[in-house]
Amino acid sequence: MLVLLLGAVVYGLIRTTEPPAASSSQDNGKHGVPSRVPLVDQSPLKTAQQLAQLATTPEERPLAEEALRLADREVDLAFAAALRDAAENPPVLSPEAKEIEARLQKAQKLLKADQALVAQLTDAAAKATGDKKETLGDQLDLAKAELELDQDEVDDAKQDLIRAGGDPEDRIQEMVQEHEAAAHGNASAIPNTPPPPEERGLIRRFQQWSALHQKQLQLWRAKQDSEAAASALTAQHNALESRVDAAKQESPELAHRSKRAKPAESPSPQPGPLTRAPEDSAALVQITKQIASDQKALATFDKRIDTHKQLADVYRKWIDVIAAKQRTVINHALRGILVILAIALIALYFGTLMDKVVNRLPMDRRQIQTLHAVTRVALQIVALLFILLVILGPPGQLGTFLGLAGAGLTVALKDFIVGFIGWFVLMGKNGIRLGDWVEINGVTGEVVEIGPFHTVLLETGNWTDSGHPTGRRVTFTNSFAIEGHYFNFSTSGQWLWDELQVILPAGQDPYPMIEEIRKKVLDATKESAKQAEDEWRRASRSREMSSFSVAPAL
Repeated sequence: MLVLLLGAVVYGLIRTTEPPAASSSQDNGKHGVPSRVPLVDQSPLKTAQQLAQLATTPEERPLAEEALRLADREVDLAFAAALRDAAENPPVLSPEAKEIEARLQKAQKLLKADQALVAQLTDAAAKATGDKKETLGDQLDLAKAELELDQDEVDDAKQDLIRAGGDPEDRIQEMVQEHEAAAHGNASAIPNTPPPPEERGLIRRFQQWSALHQKQLQLWRAKQDSEAAASALTAQHNALESRVDAAKQESPELAHRSKRAKPAESPSPQPGPLTRAPEDSAALVQITKQIASDQKALATFDKRIDTHKQLADVYRKWIDVIAAKQRTVINHALRGILVILAIALIALYFGTLMDKVVNRLPMDRRQIQTLHAVTRVALQIVALLFILLVILGPPGQLGTFLGLAGAGLTVALKDFIVGFIGWFVLMGKNGIRLGDWVEINGVTGEVVEIGPFHTVLLETGNWTDSGHPTGRRVTFTNSFAIEGHYFNFSTSGQWLWDELQVILPAGQDPYPMIEEIRKKVLDATKESAKQAEDEWRRASRSREMSSFSVAPAL
């Protein structure tokens, strides 16, 4: 099974490292945008600005800049078309708008009259002298105040007319000014920060792929919107072109300019300006101006269609860049899966190898089974750690990670660490040796093993039967040498104190008997007491022990 998975991953690696095939041409969007939108549609520029925030790599920034440039050009052309349409086709005013327009015209007339009056008074005041000049100055101040009031009235009437929908041209002009002010920040819309460092690990690879997928979906929507806008503008262009051609056909003077006119066909002579009636000349001029305006609109349509097609092509190239990055991320993820499978195979191989090596060791069956379990668990833990490292990736802040891991291991392995330090204490001068008779945590026995972490005793009986072992091996962690205490009953001479009890008849003086016993004990233990006293003096370096005596005491 592992071999099959390994082969599948290798095949995926080969597929993702191949050069990308040419992308198939996408169908044009079948849904059109409305022919009349509120004032000017600035969504292409807003979309380009939003996508520019996602350009985080050097390969994407030129495409984001080109998309911003084309979107800004499209909005400029849309503003120009809207201004021309508003000037040529003023809206039908509502009764409220008509009242506001009348108020505006009245205010404009008063404004012009006040401007003329201010100019007249200014000239007169400059030429006057004496009291007349002072009078003209007062009149000029009053006229200027009225001029400011009229100007405020005109501005207020214009805003009211715009809100009532009676002056779209002024509203479009305001939008143009806002657009030009915002266009200066297009360059700052693209982040200029260096690309983030590459993150490893299967989880981070999935996060990278998901982020690229979301970016690609936004680019697809922007591309489809541009293609749909180009299709809608093409339909409007064709409809207007048909109307212009029909208008040329209806006019005898302009019929030869129609597309349906044959090239070899020469225009028929028409009445000249001298023989044409005045009303016919005015109508012809009006038709010609309308056709000329429509021709300009057709040219604007052509520019906007071309801009949308270029914008869609930029988004297509951007999508190709994102797709290439996705293939790279998938390739790296497959490499991670390949490493995981390789770790599993290596762990399986070493597990089999260790089983064979352990079976050859000269040990009993229970020890071999224990060693099998230990090696198997150790290999599984090591393999699991490596697999987790591949899945999660290396830690970003290695120093912090090592510090936290060290603190956690210190707490978790506290007994082992203290036991290892206690081993050095036991190996010191005041420690214990193999064969010593000791008492540790209330258990008495003979030391049979001293390891870096544990000390093993062969337990013996209690004090009444101290020489007989119980047959139990008791294991202690070496932490008792630091955190607790122990008794070592083994010395080089193995001298012990003992008590002698003598029963005397009542009424007999005990002191003569005591002196007699003391003399006999001193004579019997003279040499041994001397050796014990010398040994204890050497064992103790304290000055307070210099007067220590082993003589019998009452």
